[in-house]
Amino acid sequence: MTNHILGDTATLTGRSLKHVFRSPDTIITTAITPVAMLLLFVYVLGGAINTGSYQGSYVSYLLPGILLITIASGISYTAFRLFTDLQSGILERFQSMPVARSAVLWAHVLTSLVANAIALTVVVGVALIMGFRSSAFPA
Repeated sequence: MTNHILGDTATLTGRSLKHVFRSPDTIITTAITPVAMLLLFVYVLGGAINTGSYQGSYVSYLLPGILLITIASGISYTAFRLFTDLQSGILERFQSMPVARSAVLWAHVLTSLVANAIALTVVVGVALIMGFRSSAFPA
């Protein structure tokens, strides 16, 4: 075991982030697909869903669900990356090295946080362009 958990975590987080940013399917799955769904529901279906007594804009009605889908797809992709590392044998290789065991999991968690933050920023940015305005902040 090693006492350098922060350094190990930083190194493995950098490794995992390289995998994410070099993989177009990750970017499409976690950021572009939720944006496409938001555009589809707002502009193509445009109010086909009955919002009941909700009087705000349709994009404000849809955005919380789209954000949950964005987070869920990011988390599922993190689980897939962890499974791929397990199947490829890299985790056994890390166990034979002086790397803190918890650093591997922390690296995946931190990578998921970074990727989800970027994807959520992109989705909220597109929603703001489409007319989303939060009622939490007075105009």
